[in-house]
Amino acid sequence: MGKFEVPDKVLYVCTGSKCGKRGGKDLYKMASSMVKHVKGKYEVEVVRIECTDRCKFAPVCNIQPDNIWLKEYSEREVLRLLAGIMEK
Repeated sequence: MGKFEVPDKVLYVCTGSKCGKRGGKDLYKMASSMVKHVKGKYEVEVVRIECTDRCKFAPVCNIQPDNIWLKEYSEREVLRLLAGIMEK
């Protein structure tokens, strides 16, 4: 088995049908771009997921291993939180 680097933090962004329509797809693109271009203390990976089964709170994303769940967010809120995590 090969080894691979495990990131310090992971942002899971739901891009399922409801979340995608309410900003999930745009957030995924913006957060992926930010992580590629902004280097911080922690390595952060952005992963798109299809569904969290929390459609009534769409859009939804999750930051691990901190177990932070965000619902009905704006891109600005998530990007600010992500920047704060990368700086810590």
